[in-house]
Amino acid sequence: MCSTTQRTFTRSFASVSPKREQDNAVELRSSPTSSTTTPGSYGKRHIRQPRSLQAIHLKPLKREAKFGLPSCDLQLRSFSVQPLEFFSDFALRAAYYLGLPAYGPVPLPRLTERWTVPKSHFIFKKAQENFERVTLRRMIQIKDGNPDTVQIWLTYLRKHQFHGVGMKANVWEFGQPGADVADGTRESQLEQLDTTWQHLGQTRTLGASSKVEELLSRRRFQEATGLRQPLSTGGE
Repeated sequence: MCSTTQRTFTRSFASVSPKREQDNAVELRSSPTSSTTTPGSYGKRHIRQPRSLQAIHLKPLKREAKFGLPSCDLQLRSFSVQPLEFFSDFALRAAYYLGLPAYGPVPLPRLTERWTVPKSHFIFKKAQENFERVTLRRMIQIKDGNPDTVQIWLTYLRKHQFHGVGMKANVWEFGQPGADVADGTRESQLEQLDTTWQHLGQTRTLGASSKVEELLSRRRFQEATGLRQPLSTGGE
């Protein structure tokens, strides 16, 4: 009985063609290994998104301050929440990539303004109409920041400023007490301002009185103002 069954199984396996065996091997090799794979995702590869693209959907990264000295307080104002939150997130990301420890955004108290005006100037002028404007505010603080880096950060935000969002920045710089008086930096700054203002149109200095006389005696100036007399003929 056992020998007859074994002979039957051997005959059934031998009757399978080599091509059919190859097809079965391909099907087994390409079958999904996990039972959780859906029919729609069969044969598709999962492509990972870049880190920079994934970071957009996450919270902005922040750096830790070592000393905790405030360098800049940036106040953002807007009449709606969506542009305010968007630009606050943009400012925090820009501060991180510039190496600035940023803290916030901290919600500040709202500014509410109301106006009562006449509804019309004719028969309805006794009826009044009320208008209200609410200003939303957020504050971002930079600590232990280099003054030059803080200025670059503010310039970058001013260049890519979002519409409907206003900015107000308070910047602090720390130095030795009395250094400006001892080193004479105040006088040097005034001299630099004088050289700068000299190139601004009509406000520049004309120099001494001799320079003014030389300017008035020029031939082009006299011809333009009509002060130059015509040349006399030799026959007279």
